[in-house]
Amino acid sequence: MAKTLKIRDLTLRDGQQSSFATRMTQAQIDRCLPYYKDANFYAMEVWGGAVPDSVMRYLNENPWTRLETIHKAVGGVSKLTALSRGRNLFGYAPYTDQIIDGFCRNAIQSGLGIMRIFDALNDVNNVKSTIKYVKQYGGIADCAVCYTVDPKYPEPGFFARLTGKKKPRPVFTDAYFLDKAEQMAALGADMITIKDMSGLIPPMRVSGLVKLLKQHVDVPIDFHTHCTPGYGLASVLSAILAGADIVDTNCWYFAEGTGAPAIELIYVFCKKLGIELQANMEAVAKINGELKEIRRELELSVFGAEKPAPKAFDPLTDTLPAEIDAEFDKAIAAAKAGDEAALLAACHRIEAHFGFPAPNELVKNAEIPGGMYSNMVAQLKQLKAEEILPRAMELIPTVRLAAGLPPLVTPTSQIVGAQAVACAMDEKAGRPMYTTKSSQFVGLVKGEYGKTPVAIDPEFRLKIAGVREETPYDTSKYQMQPNPELPEAGGVKLAENEKEVLLLELFPMVAKTYLTGVKVKAYEAKKAAEAPKAETKAEEAPAGQPITGNTVNAPLPGRILEIKVKVGDSVKAGQEIAVLEAMKMENSIVSDYAGTVKQILVKTGDNVQTDTALIEVE
Repeated sequence: MAKTLKIRDLTLRDGQQSSFATRMTQAQIDRCLPYYKDANFYAMEVWGGAVPDSVMRYLNENPWTRLETIHKAVGGVSKLTALSRGRNLFGYAPYTDQIIDGFCRNAIQSGLGIMRIFDALNDVNNVKSTIKYVKQYGGIADCAVCYTVDPKYPEPGFFARLTGKKKPRPVFTDAYFLDKAEQMAALGADMITIKDMSGLIPPMRVSGLVKLLKQHVDVPIDFHTHCTPGYGLASVLSAILAGADIVDTNCWYFAEGTGAPAIELIYVFCKKLGIELQANMEAVAKINGELKEIRRELELSVFGAEKPAPKAFDPLTDTLPAEIDAEFDKAIAAAKAGDEAALLAACHRIEAHFGFPAPNELVKNAEIPGGMYSNMVAQLKQLKAEEILPRAMELIPTVRLAAGLPPLVTPTSQIVGAQAVACAMDEKAGRPMYTTKSSQFVGLVKGEYGKTPVAIDPEFRLKIAGVREETPYDTSKYQMQPNPELPEAGGVKLAENEKEVLLLELFPMVAKTYLTGVKVKAYEAKKAAEAPKAETKAEEAPAGQPITGNTVNAPLPGRILEIKVKVGDSVKAGQEIAVLEAMKMENSIVSDYAGTVKQILVKTGDNVQTDTALIEVE
């Protein structure tokens, strides 16, 4: 057990992403920053993950400005942290070293101190470049080992047992995680994070894992988890007792539930254990004063209604009821004794007292990330096929094993979940499984994301991807995104500097829309200033022709990424006519009809609903 404990505050990135769909505006963040400067957290996670995409897509804000503004306010008091997916950074395809270099250099120059680097396959080869460039430009390389569990395979049937068929052997053992940590340390990792993105690691498992890593890896160990299945608070306590150097927490009003444990509860544990928690809790209380109101604002804007908030609590000024104070003592005693059931029970009573959400038993029993489950539910609701959810859940272990048993973390959790849904839909329609497959699933099986934890059957790879041999992504064929001039903005380039070019590379569709809007707005403001009395008349969009032929419709809501045909083209039944982004997957839209394209009813970048007509075929 360490004498001091460092805190990485997740509130402004993972906290708001987990609970409020990453919708905090810069103005809301600015209200908290004066107090963050005084909070003396070791680190603040403020960037990466969904932040750069969301601030452009939903808030019309510049991601680089967000990072630079926070750094200007906080200075060197806390190290600013971002989350990135190694060679994939934020996208779904590996990037060239040129892009990774530029991204790391600009992020660190903009104020980033720590880059938390993980790979969705735990393929250490995929984090090499980011480690190199982060360290080259003076940043700290925090390498994350993604915690995951082996699937709950169905029991072999009678005939399978007769033929000696057994369940697959466990893959995700302590030795597996130690091996990944040692490889990352050998590459120059400045710290190792046990990244339990799904909150699935039980207290005794993380205790043993932290001790193992502390024995064999000579860099600080950080523990990151979530509270969705009910392990979070107990597991963080166990990690602290096992000697973790840093733990990740959220401030009170953004904590627990789908988020990380509350720093206030960790503070109480540390006081009882005689551990110095390196954070100014008076400043944390002031942060919570702002977050309480910001939480209400976000709930109304994101969900349309307020949700029950936890009871107010300041450990510096509030006295715990005797029975709850005793639960903290019981939790510590149970953790030290290795009594996991008693530890969890005490922590759950503590959380219930303060009004935090109860454990999500479905997610706990399914042993999949809560976000993966909610994505599957949302996808099936949009498809009006909620009744196949149980079958889709049953298919997850089968699909995951066939695809090489990837850890269930972004983006592989979405890829596997979406494919399980597609396979269930294929079954329901009487089609063979894998008739419907996303391009990302094809890429995963092909080998474009890297090496999977177990080898993929060459025959399955042939069936899905058309090749038997593992085929890595060829970055030499990478093509930069087009950067055209914008006539509607006075002829300026879409991306006018390196930071804007990087946004365009990492978020092609979102950045194109955002940057175009910024440039057009600036140009129109300039024109208005130069000729304030000049009147302009908006061009009227040409009216569409009446639809007399067959239409190809969107099978589910999403954003149009690409139109593959043009007016006058001849198309065949089954031919791809568009690519639709839905649930973070690229879905190929094919025509059910043969004929000639009469008109295209949508454009690239449009958001469409289920059954929206995309093209007309005659």
